[in-house]
Amino acid sequence: MKISIYARHRFHPDIIKRAVWMYFRFNLSFRDVEELMIERGVDVSYETISKVG
Repeated sequence: MKISIYARHRFHPDIIKRAVWMYFRFNLSFRDVEELMIERGVDVSYETISKVG
């Protein structure tokens, strides 16, 4: 049985993928990604993003 790499994370895999994509694609800081996610209604801290990215 294949276990998802997102199994123990708090957020849905699509949210995690979007945050990581924004971080690498646009060369943003973790705080910038945090602000963009908050604008989209996802309450996430930059510490959380840094652990995933």
